[in-house]
Order: sequence, then C-alpha cells, then structure tokens
Amino acid sequence: MSLADATAHLSPERWEQANRLLIRKALAEFAHERLITPEPEPGSEAAGYVVLGDDGLTRYRFTATRHALDHWQVDADSITRHRDGAELPLSALDFFIELKKSLGLSDEVLPIYLEEISSTLAGTCYKLTKPQIPVTELIHSGFQAIETGMTEGHPCFVANNGRLGFGVHEYLSYAPETASPVRLVWLAAHRSRAAFTAGVGIEYEAFLRAELGQETVVRFRTKLSDQGLDPTEYLFIPVHPWQWWNKLTVTFAAEIAQQHLVCLGEGDDEYLAQQSIRTFFNRTDPEKHYVKTALSVLNMGFMRGLSAAYMEATPAINDWLAQLIDNDPVLKSTGLSIIRERAAVGYRHLEYEAATDRYSPYRKMLAALWRESPVSSLGEGESLATMASLVHVDHEGRSFAAALVEQSGLPPKEWLRGYLNAYFTPLLHSFYAYDLVYMPHGENVILVLRDGMVQRAIYKDIAEEIAVLDPDAVLPPTVERLRVDVPEDKKLLSVFTDVFDCFFRFLAANLATEGVLEEDDFWRTVAEVTRAYQKANPQLADKFRQYDMFAPEFALSCLNRLQLRNNKQMVDLADPAGALQLIGTLKNPVTGF
Repeated sequence: MSLADATAHLSPERWEQANRLLIRKALAEFAHERLITPEPEPGSEAAGYVVLGDDGLTRYRFTATRHALDHWQVDADSITRHRDGAELPLSALDFFIELKKSLGLSDEVLPIYLEEISSTLAGTCYKLTKPQIPVTELIHSGFQAIETGMTEGHPCFVANNGRLGFGVHEYLSYAPETASPVRLVWLAAHRSRAAFTAGVGIEYEAFLRAELGQETVVRFRTKLSDQGLDPTEYLFIPVHPWQWWNKLTVTFAAEIAQQHLVCLGEGDDEYLAQQSIRTFFNRTDPEKHYVKTALSVLNMGFMRGLSAAYMEATPAINDWLAQLIDNDPVLKSTGLSIIRERAAVGYRHLEYEAATDRYSPYRKMLAALWRESPVSSLGEGESLATMASLVHVDHEGRSFAAALVEQSGLPPKEWLRGYLNAYFTPLLHSFYAYDLVYMPHGENVILVLRDGMVQRAIYKDIAEEIAVLDPDAVLPPTVERLRVDVPEDKKLLSVFTDVFDCFFRFLAANLATEGVLEEDDFWRTVAEVTRAYQKANPQLADKFRQYDMFAPEFALSCLNRLQLRNNKQMVDLADPAGALQLIGTLKNPVTGF
C-alpha cells in the first residue's frame, strides 16, 4: 500500500459527514446524561432546540424528538453552528473545546479525548467508503458479514472507536470493520512463568493439536529443539500481531533475551477481529474456538489488556455457570446457552509484578483465552447475528431489527415478545433466583435466528463480566472472585442501566421512528414479559417485592461522564459500584403497564 492510499478514506466530504454524525450523537447522549440542556428555540417549530457553548455566544441549533428514558432522537441534517450571526462549519474537535466546561473535560483529559474522537471520526470515514449494504440484504448475510457490517460501535459512548496505539496501517489490518484476515503470532512461554488452565475434560496436548493442527505443533516444537531448548518446558501462547510488534518485543525484551519467551512464528489459520477488537473468530475453520488476546490499546475507557492472574480461574467460572444454566428449568426453557471460555494461558512478568498493583496494565500484556464457537450449535435453518445488529441503522435510515420483523411476517409485538423471552427473561431469572448479573450489551450477546425470528440467545464474555451480588451466596472457591458487594439500592441498576437505558432505549426509539412499533407498545410488551415471568415463579415473590422492576423511577447512570472524567480507566476495578456517575433519575418506562 502506498503512503497516500493509507489515508484515502480521509476525504473532505467524508470528514464533513463523519463530524456531523458524531456531533449528532454527542448532542443526543450528552443531553441524555444531562451534561448539556438543549433549550426549545423561540420561534422555531415545536422540535427546534439550541445548545450554547461555554462562551455563551456559540450556538448549536437542531431538531429532535424526545422519547422514553429521556432519549433524544436528533436529526443529523438539521444541525447548524452559529457565532456572531454567522454560520460556521461543523467540527467535532471544536465542539468539545467549545463545551469543555459543560462536559467537565480537564486540561489533562481533553487532548487525549480529542485524539480518541479523531480516531473515531477516521473510523467512520473508512466505514463510509465501504459498499452501503441495506439492512434488507444484511439480514441474509453470514454471521461475520453482519459482525463486520456494524457501523456505530457502542450506542452510548461518543468516543467509542479510540483504539489509541493503532497506526493507520494497523487500523486497516486489525479493525473489525475492515474485515482483514489476521494470522496470530505464537510464542513459547517457559512454564516457570506461564500457566495453562482449562475446563473439565480438556487436556493441554490434545487441545493444542485440535487448535493448531499436528503439523504446526511439530513445526513449533522443532523450532525450540533447534535452539537447544526442551519443548516440554514451554507452553504455547497466541498473541495479537500488534501486541508482538509494539509491546512484547520492547517491553518484554528481557524475557526474549533470556529465552523465557521464544517467537515461533504465525499460525496457519486466518481469523477475523470481532467488535471487541481483541477477540478473533476462526475464518479458516469456524467451528474452532474464538481466541481472545491481550491488546495494550486504549479503547473506550480502558487499556484492553488481559490479566494472567485473572485467566487462571476463567475456565472454572465458565464451567460453573454452564452447569447452573443446565440445571435450571427456567433458563433451560428460554433456550439460553453460553459459549464457554474453555481454556486460558497467562504469562507473569515477575519484575513488572513486583513494581505494580494487580490492576496495572503492565500485568495485562500477555495472556489469551479460547472461547467456544457458536457455529456448531446451530440447528437446521438457524443463523447467527451479534445482538448489536438490532440497533444498527443503514444509510437509508432503516434498522436491522425492523428488517427482521418484516422477514418474520409476525406482528411487531409478537416478534418483540420472542426476542424478550430469549434475551431478557434469562437476565431476570438470573438476577432474582441467583443474584447473578451479566454485562449483557449488544456485543456480548449472540442471537440465534430463523426466518427473522429470535430463537434463543447465547451469552458470551463470561468470566470478566459476570458478578454475584449476594454477600452470603455459597460459591465454590474457584468462583469466589465473582462476589461483588453492591449497595441494595443499586443492585437492580444492572438491569435498568445495562438493558433498559443502554440497549432497549435505542431499539424502542428506532422502531418507533420507523413506524414499526409505537413506543408505548414496546414498553408494554417488556412489562408483559416481566409480569409473565413473575407469575410463573411465585416462589420468588419476596424478591420481586424487594427489587421492584416496576418502581416509578431509577437512577440515571452516566457512561460518557465516566470516560470524560478519566478516559484511561473509567472505573476503579477495586470498587466498580463506587465509581458510578449517578445523576438524578429516569422515569421507568414499564411503570403503569
């Protein structure tokens, strides 16, 4: 690729469009989080609003409709920027500087945040170069085509494609939307500093042969023998190519020099990066495991490393949850499954460990895990789609969810009920029966579809994202780390924030805007599914009263505020609940149904 080709996606027209789309999202989400207060514009049509910059002179004008949960649907084409009677071009970087005070951006965070915004804009420009696939076509595409066809990233976060650390050539090689095939780099790690753990019934040698192929295993072992090293003293670790070139070759130079780490070369299989950027789907053999790698890139409020210490308990936690689901008739009846993280390997750099606390990014530079592929679990006529796709809107303003409703031929409420039974009922039951919560956002759930209908849900990203909120729960020792102490009044926020505010809010507004389903009908259906679940499980009546899904309001938990305050580590991992930014309340949209 020539130097000029690497930035060919950055054209004036695309840049202008990307800036307009990002400012639209910023106005909508910052109004939702009450960082800015759009005022109705005097003399404009009913839907006209204005937002003032910190200087009191700069004005952003736009039209918007308001929905349940204080959701702002802003019309991107309507946004204009004015100062001293003149109209100015839209510029996202200027927007954040002009509203720096309102947004609480410190002098320290502002430039790094602007860099993340620049990266997010550049990513949008790239996506605008791709053939625009209408959702009516996308719903018939394969699992990975849907995965790489997502254009928005996390629906709440404004700076959601920062990926600080990637150069443009690396962006083109490793960003999920570029759909570039990737071969992983494999290292041999000396057993004195590395550990492999696996779920029940998995043995290291056989697992390695199944993942790498016998020939590759022999090739890698020969490489060690040729250097006078004993292959039995080493474990193999898959590594993100970026991590090898940018981090390990420099930061772990001592380990390489002393042959604690030996580079074996690339594996033979081709992988595709997923929405989470550091997890890979095996394109060569889709039934083989996903591989999740450490990636020391700053993205959406965290360095995306992977902790070696954390990896040790991961397979056991997955086995525990799989068994819990298997033994529970309610969860079984919804069709819920998880794709287990079956094996993990981690490398401990003893000197960095001696120099840091357990949350340091220096402890998260070299580890990997293998997660089951959902492909082998499919029945006749079934297909897969990331749940993030439901809130994907194409260039014609049509949503993926609406296209599925149409394909199914069902009345929209009935389609929604099927989806809620598959995705939402298991969340309710896990919470009420086991005090168990997930991080069930769009990227962490895979939907199994048949003829446009949701058949069942598959939860993923288990060990790092689930928590047990009961201080007295009896847990096996290997699962003990899941116990989290959360104040009583914040427990149900795991549903209200993660599901209602961060996912259903967008889905309901999109379906209403397209005229597919009235917003009241959406929330009435959520209420009916909740009531049906409660009626079917009278043994949990006390819990339903204690944690009331129909409470008139709940606390507004703000995600962008976390990132605007500290975009390197949004949440103190030692006290996740204490880090929440709770600003006032939202009216619960299911109250009254």
